[in-house]
Amino acid sequence: MPQVDIGQARRRFDELLERAFHGEDVLITKDDRPFVRLTAPPSLEKKRKRQFGSVEGEIWMSEDFDEPLDEFREYR
Repeated sequence: MPQVDIGQARRRFDELLERAFHGEDVLITKDDRPFVRLTAPPSLEKKRKRQFGSVEGEIWMSEDFDEPLDEFREYR
């Protein structure tokens, strides 16, 4: 995350906004201490499009999934 002094941030504000818009966090400092962080809102983050059935055949359950574990058979 780039750190920029508030004086530089004023001069480069458009550039810093673009960087934040494209997903890069920008930390603005004042007197060498963190002051403000620019970050894009979650709604602007790129999301993967979900495809129904895309993991078909990748997930399986064993036939005895519902059977009690050997350690608990006596409690049945």
